[in-house]
Amino acid sequence: MEITKTRLEGCVVLRPRVFNDDRGYFYESFNERRFLELTGKSVQFVQDNQSFSTYGTLRGLHFQKGEHAQAKLVRVLKGEVLDIAVDLRPKSDTFGKHFSVILNDQNLLQLFVPRGFAHGFVVLSPEAEVFYKCDNFYNKESEGSILFNDPELAIDWKLPLDVVNLSEKDKLSGSFEFFKTAI
Repeated sequence: MEITKTRLEGCVVLRPRVFNDDRGYFYESFNERRFLELTGKSVQFVQDNQSFSTYGTLRGLHFQKGEHAQAKLVRVLKGEVLDIAVDLRPKSDTFGKHFSVILNDQNLLQLFVPRGFAHGFVVLSPEAEVFYKCDNFYNKESEGSILFNDPELAIDWKLPLDVVNLSEKDKLSGSFEFFKTAI
């Protein structure tokens, strides 16, 4: 596994070592010992989540607050997504900044999103299956979300807005300005 640091402290892209032959491929998607060696951080995952979505589906920008904050390791099993992490740590030099990366079933990249970040993705292929590991259990009372097209965040989702498909819950997300006043 190789780690590439992003401009957001603690947010890294993982590239697995893939072994290909005439039967297909094999790779180790996560190794805690190697992750610790490369990042200096230990993480223990307690919950796995998987979603299936169609083109234009945008899920996010979601986060868990307080003691229920979650770190996530995100990968795509099928298809392609634009994956986004937004730094919500008020004392961070990159507070309010975001990082984006294309994750797909060909590049096999994964994004590690630390606690204190919002996360979201949009499906760029006809269909996508996204799988992510969390280091803390989901808690409904601690969930939050920021509107995906908040002008202050200025995220380029790589799709025209008229094809974006949001859940009713995500349509009601608050602004980043509201989030800043609530912390």
